[in-house]
Order: sequence, then structure tokens, then C-alpha cells
Amino acid sequence: MSATSIHISALDGIVNVNSLFTLAVFIGLAWNPTDPTNSLIDSTQQPGCSPSPKVAEDLVAFHVYSFSCFLFSSLVAMGLKQAIRMARSAHNEGIHWAFDLAHVNKVILRIGYVVSAAGSVCGSVFLMLALVNVVQIKLGVLGCGESRHGYGAVVPLVILVPVGLLIYVSTVFYAFTR
Repeated sequence: MSATSIHISALDGIVNVNSLFTLAVFIGLAWNPTDPTNSLIDSTQQPGCSPSPKVAEDLVAFHVYSFSCFLFSSLVAMGLKQAIRMARSAHNEGIHWAFDLAHVNKVILRIGYVVSAAGSVCGSVFLMLALVNVVQIKLGVLGCGESRHGYGAVVPLVILVPVGLLIYVSTVFYAFTR
């Protein structure tokens, strides 16, 4: 497999994962957090466990931030992919002047990878924060005495997502230094 194919496959992977996460964001935005039938807590039995309107506002804001980051990351990755294809196509056709115009600088390519990866990481963090707010809306505020189910949902989320992001960032850093 050529280096160009590896680069294009990596960029395809970024775009595909971002697309899945963007779908999750849209599903999250379609859900109405202020609908009283969506909550699993009984505010009459657990006073003080109902989330404030700020939690619902944060939920929507984090979804929008997440969407923005994933879209940014995908657009950068698709732009890099297109530049690689243009350079490869011009080189294979023997059009030297077009190859010179479409030449992909390896430094710019690496910076593009890092920028795209940073967008994906930020999008993942914002999506995780949005999910924490979903848990608070559905199961009650985390500071509430009856929120053991909320902690049961949030603790794995705030452990597994950062570990996955650490692995992803380490892999990107490794690829960046090679």
C-alpha cells in the first residue's frame, strides 16, 4: 500500500467517524430536553433532583459545539484528501504544471492532520459533556443524594472516552512524528 493510499485511508477514517458522531449530535438535538415525559425522576419524591433550565441550555450548547468541531474536522480532512488526490492525479497524468500547483507540502499535510484530529477530540469532549447533561435530565442532578444511577452512567463515560481520546491522540502524535 502506498503512502498516498495510507493518507487517504486515514482521512477517510476521520471523516467516517466524524459522520457517525455528527449523526449522534443531530439525534441529541432532535430530542426535546424540556419535555416532562422524558425524565425518569419523580420530582415529588426527590425534591432538588430536578435539573435547572441551565442544564438543558448547556445540553443544546454542547451539542452545537460538538457539531461545529466535527464538521470543521471533516472539512479539513476532506480538503486534505482532495489535495492529495489532485497531486497524485496530476503526477500520474504527467501534467507537471498542475502537479506543481497541487503539490502537497508534507508539513502542511501534518499540520492538517493535527488540526483535523484536534477538531475530532474537541467534538468528542463536547459530545461527552452533552451526554452528562442528558444523564442529569433523565436521572437527576449528579449532586442529588438519589443520583447513584446517574453516577453509574457518567463514571464509565468520563473514564472510557478520555482513555479512548488518549489512545487516539497518541496514535496521531506517533503518525505525526514519522
